[in-house]
Parts: sequence; structure tokens; C-alpha cells
Amino acid sequence: MEFRQLKYFVGVVEAGSFTKAATMLNVAQSALSLHVRQLEEEFGSQLLVRDRTGISVTPSGAKLLERARTILNEIRITKAEMSNTAAAGEVTICIPSGAARVLSGPLLEAVRSELPMVTLKMVEGMTGQLEEWMAARRFNLAVLYRTADAIAGLPILAREDFCLIAPPNLPPFPDVVALSDLHAFPLAVPMRTNNVRRSVADVVAQHGCRLDVRFEVDSLSTIISMVTEGKAYSILTPSAVHKEVQQGLVHMVRIVDPVITRSVVLAVNPKDENSPSVSAVRKLIPGIVRQLIDSGQWLAKAPLDSARA
Repeated sequence: MEFRQLKYFVGVVEAGSFTKAATMLNVAQSALSLHVRQLEEEFGSQLLVRDRTGISVTPSGAKLLERARTILNEIRITKAEMSNTAAAGEVTICIPSGAARVLSGPLLEAVRSELPMVTLKMVEGMTGQLEEWMAARRFNLAVLYRTADAIAGLPILAREDFCLIAPPNLPPFPDVVALSDLHAFPLAVPMRTNNVRRSVADVVAQHGCRLDVRFEVDSLSTIISMVTEGKAYSILTPSAVHKEVQQGLVHMVRIVDPVITRSVVLAVNPKDENSPSVSAVRKLIPGIVRQLIDSGQWLAKAPLDSARA
């Protein structure tokens, strides 16, 4: 048994099919099938069942899946500890307020446990301000928002769809709202320089629609408070209000016809490209985001998922 066989086995199960796993792992589908078959021969037990909808795990496969994930996680931690011995010092990162609500805690914990010699300094803010800071090269790393035509080669961490955020305790409210109907809701939204605002405004203008903007506020917490207090509606992504939705403090309504989507990307200061400490933190972030998405803590799509949708 080889470690890569366990990696491939887990990849096939998590992808749900050999075809999707081959794309995700950048391995030929025939090679994946061979490695899984070798595992089955070694253990003398069938691990996977194929059908027209994909694959499912047998009881033996479920047991191996649990053990394989543990083994691979230990290998990952060991590699990180060995390769990050040179990663020491201070790393600065700025994160938009919405994404920070789901990403900050897990990122800080991951750096603490996997990069003990790195001190992470994190600043959150509205996107317009973050763009200015990164342009001035004030931070080593930045999580930023981009529309599909403005990614410019930056690695995509996730894709999010915008939603109408409504006050609680409304009469029966639909689960979706058409873009053309957004004019009926008095909105509190970020300032015009904000990337979130621009993303929405561009799509609205392209489709000849309009918005009823009553308040322009460059503070996410203030916007959310205005909605929870019934003073306004807003247009935000799920990451910005995930906790409030769970607590019943706001109502989230999907915007359709069309859906408004933006990408969450990771940018690095060019002067820090070769910094061991910056590179170490940079490598951690995509995996953390994927875990948050897979666990449902971040209601977004992973890049490969959105490409298949």
C-alpha cells in the first residue's frame, strides 16, 4: 500500500466519481481505477460500488476512508512542520469584512498550530479600502473580491452568489427574488467605491434594472444592524450574514434571473513572492476555505464545483 493510493481513494470518494476525481487530482482515470483495484486486492474486500450516478462506499470502504483521512492528515501536518521550519516572522493579511466572519478564526488557528514560528497580523475592512492598501503594498497577502472579468490570473478561493437580505419577522417571503424586482426594496449598501456595490450595480445596469438605494454605509456591522432592526434591506453574500441567518435575525433570499456572482481571490504582494513565511501562510488558505465550504460553514462554491455547475 502506498500513501498516494490512499490519497486517490479519498479523492474518488469525495469527488463522487472517478471522472471528477481524475480532473481534481490531475491523474488519468485509468490510473485511479488501477490504484483503487490494487487496494481492494490488498485488503481482500470491495471498497467502492460503481453505478450510473457515480460511486458509493461499502462498509469496508467507509472504514478505510476514515483511517485514510487520519493518515493523510498526519502526513500533511508532518510535511508542514518539516517544510515550514524556515517559516518564521511576521505575516500581514487583509480580509474583507464579510469573508473575515467565516475565515478569520480558522485561519488564525491553522497558523497557530501549523506555523508556530509565524506571527499573523490580520486586518479586516471594506473592499475599497483593502484594494487601496494592497495597491500601496501595505500587506503581504490579501483576500479580495473580483468579478469574473477582473480576476487577472489570481487564484480563486471561492465563488459566492449575492442575496437580498431582509428583516426578520416578515409575512411569508419568497425564497427567490428576480433582479428586476429589487427596486421594490429600500436598500442599505456600501459606498460606490466598494467592490460589492460595483459588482451588483454593473449587473443591474446591464439588465436595465434599478435599485432603491436609501443608505450608503461603509460598515458591514452597521448595514446588518439596520436590516435586523427593520430599517432597510441589503444585498450581500451569505458569508456576511451566515450567523444572523442561523439565529433568525435576518432572512436571506436568493437573487435570480440572473444570479449575481463574484469570486473570492488571494493576492500576494509581489515583493513577498519568495518569502518562506508568506508562502507558508499562502499555501494554507485554499485548503482552509475548501474545508469551510465542504462543511457548510461558508455557503459558497469551490472553484472546481462552480466550473461544473
